[in-house]
Amino acid sequence: MVLLLKKGANKKDIEAIEKKLYKEKALSGFNAKKYNGVLSLKEDPLTSQLNLRNDWERDIS
Repeated sequence: MVLLLKKGANKKDIEAIEKKLYKEKALSGFNAKKYNGVLSLKEDPLTSQLNLRNDWERDIS
């Protein structure tokens, strides 16, 4: 959206532009709380993460 504010605009014009700017809903971020407690883990999350990261070092054969 492009709004033009011309030099010498009066207070009424500025307020109209502000209304247009703040009328649009701000983008909301990701709601991580929605997924809080959804997974039930059998081991410590940090241990699980380290195992996944070190998986490529293991000899699978």
